[in-house]
Amino acid sequence: MKTDTSPHVVLITGGSSGIGKSIGEFLMSKKFKVYGTSRNPNPNNSSSFPLIALDVTKNETIISAISQLIAKEGKIDVLINNAGIGITGPIEETPQEEIKKAFDTNYFGPLNVTKAVLPHMRGQGGGLVINITSIAGYMGLPYRGIYSATKGALELTTEAFRMELKGFNIQMTNVAPGDFATNIAAGRYHAPVLETSPYKKAYQNTLDIMNKHVDEGKDPQLMAKMIYKIINTPKPRGHYKVGEPLQKFSIALKRILPDKLYEKILLKHYKL
Repeated sequence: MKTDTSPHVVLITGGSSGIGKSIGEFLMSKKFKVYGTSRNPNPNNSSSFPLIALDVTKNETIISAISQLIAKEGKIDVLINNAGIGITGPIEETPQEEIKKAFDTNYFGPLNVTKAVLPHMRGQGGGLVINITSIAGYMGLPYRGIYSATKGALELTTEAFRMELKGFNIQMTNVAPGDFATNIAAGRYHAPVLETSPYKKAYQNTLDIMNKHVDEGKDPQLMAKMIYKIINTPKPRGHYKVGEPLQKFSIALKRILPDKLYEKILLKHYKL
């Protein structure tokens, strides 16, 4: 990252709650200038940093928010693409409009915010983009296949972006969290468990396991500390993982185990 004497200006999409809010408040405590975004900012926002109106699925709001911030601060040193939504369900029974909404939010959203910020970073001589993905993006998970696909797509796009941006002193990285104790499950789209569905029992069991993992998840402060560490790393790696050791180990296992054996492990884990 470019270094100067003024505080780093950080923009966090989806900064009103959960991981985004935790990251913002931690960076504020480290003397960064932090701005979050929300589709509908609450005037009585309880965060220690301001929120700007931005809906990652609406490009006009992206352009407006970036313009406001540049006009106010003159630069954006760090963009953290955190805004996202969860989605679960049998792929066969998940409505097409919900699949599209998930990709619009989790993939096209961060892509378009990044594209809006890059000219400013190039003009100022550098910057850092951090994409919050998911350990689920490294594997196709049962009844979370669409979510895995959106996050996996962002992981791969980041790899390509890193090489394209190499000559501009703009760094980009992925941070893939496992399960964290946030309110993500409340905002997740659940395809309904249909009484007549052939997936009814298996899907309900998997939902119960997923919700239990979130309830018992790690403290979001771990993510905040990792983000702070990355910002202070001159040349960040392409991929970071934050979560339970077993969740991180599952990625390594996928690389070394035969496909069928790895699939059996997942089936056993989800009791399918």
